[in-house]
Amino acid sequence: MLPTRGVARAPPTRCRNNGPVATATTEVTPRTPTNRPSLVSVGTIVWLSSELMFFAALFGMYFTIRSVDIGLGKPWPPVELDIPLATTNTLVLLLSSVTCQMGVFAIERGQVKRTRSIFNPAAWGLREWYVLTFLMGLYFDLGQGYEYLFDLIRKQHLTLSSSNYGSVFYLTTGFHGLHVTGGLIAFLFVLGRTYVTRTFTHEQQVSTIVVSYYWHFVDVVWIGLFTTIYLIR
Repeated sequence: MLPTRGVARAPPTRCRNNGPVATATTEVTPRTPTNRPSLVSVGTIVWLSSELMFFAALFGMYFTIRSVDIGLGKPWPPVELDIPLATTNTLVLLLSSVTCQMGVFAIERGQVKRTRSIFNPAAWGLREWYVLTFLMGLYFDLGQGYEYLFDLIRKQHLTLSSSNYGSVFYLTTGFHGLHVTGGLIAFLFVLGRTYVTRTFTHEQQVSTIVVSYYWHFVDVVWIGLFTTIYLIR
């Protein structure tokens, strides 16, 4: 054992590597619930994707039967479609998508009802824009029903079982009409909640926006149907 008495301890050598080391820390800010995507919105988008596949199958059915009938020398379409009526219905439905989006803008700024006269659309809230959208969608469904009953069935005797064209025409446009009816029911639920509840919560705001997703989807599908059935034929 070496003696330690009388031996001075040397000070530690100080080099550049002996200095204090600064450690870098990365702070991760947790995401707040408001920054996360809404499960209702995500679920609605996934569901609309499945609906898109459904209508894609209807389009495939239409073009398949069309090619078969034309190949057999059958007239396609075998009836005279009312293009002006269908065009008017289409314009009304497309404009209803604009009014629906105006209602979304209103609820995003927290405005449920109008702040001034009803003749001043700039002061309208969610309620007024969605009522107008509902009426325009109802006009589309009634116009389609008028075309079915008074023109195609009574005058031209086109029914679901009368021909291949009748089957594909009523299936494609009829299922779309049912989807429009579903959107009208959704609008009624949203409008009813604006009268029942005193405060419009964040969850109700999300449901309002989700209904607009569905309505825009219905409009886009009809653009494809109108172009295929009434224009291309």
